Amino acid sequence: MQNSKLKSPTGFTLIEILIVVVIVGLLAGIAIPNFLRGAKTARKKACINNLMMIDGAKEQYALDYNLSSGDSVTNAQINAYIKGGAPECPSGGTYTYEAVDTNPTCTLGGSKGHVLP
Repeated sequence: MQNSKLKSPTGFTLIEILIVVVIVGLLAGIAIPNFLRGAKTARKKACINNLMMIDGAKEQYALDYNLSSGDSVTNAQINAYIKGGAPECPSGGTYTYEAVDTNPTCTLGGSKGHVLP
């Protein structure tokens, strides 16, 4: 005697595949802007950390050479106090070291918030 049960089809229907594609698209639409915003924030924080490193090196140089507030320094003098030399802004800005007791600046300071707090 033969078994007359019908086999159910295996695989996915077109509707099931479309639902999965829509869900993946929605998740990608939510995730991609967050990744881009995260990268922008990381570059800004890295620039601020570079500014703090420059400021610390400048203060150390001023202590070593008994400089007063407002005395000018050169980038080369300060870069000698920074491990690895002159830092670069990850967003493409350039740094101005300024005088002793004045915060260093980035050219992207006003437009992108690359300023010391």
